[in-house]
Amino acid sequence: MITQVLVLNGPNLGRLGIREPEVYGSASFAELAELCRSTGRKLGLSVEVRQTDDERELIAWVHEAADARLPVVLNPAAFTHYSYALRDALAMRTAPLVEVHLSNPAAREEFRHTSVVAEVADGTVAGFGLVSYQLALQAIAELAAEAESSAQAPGPELEPEPGGTAP
Repeated sequence: MITQVLVLNGPNLGRLGIREPEVYGSASFAELAELCRSTGRKLGLSVEVRQTDDERELIAWVHEAADARLPVVLNPAAFTHYSYALRDALAMRTAPLVEVHLSNPAAREEFRHTSVVAEVADGTVAGFGLVSYQLALQAIAELAAEAESSAQAPGPELEPEPGGTAP
């Protein structure tokens, strides 16, 4: 079974390759999207990559993922540090969620050190450039496989209580 995954990207990531290449690298967003799709294929995932500068649209995509029980790799970009609306939407998730960042926010400006979404994610991968996305997708593949095997595992057999039937 192929797991569908959404790779969601927040503000300014559509400008990869021209926005501060010394921080975010020289690869374009199109190259990032293709890397995610090809990594997904190798991991047995069907990956759809999206980017928006609009907080409302990003939240709508998170709701879509929750409703469809889709795993998410999320680079919230600047929304990482202050979007409680995004954090609350992510708290409703129904499948694995990995936060991802190209740079290492903890090694940058003070305001970037806090993530309001980290506590509702399964984990965070940061600081490895495009490889961060590959690692996040690998984590999603592992988490999805664990969830699938747990769902298919038979439950414990219940023994009848003395003088009665099994609950």
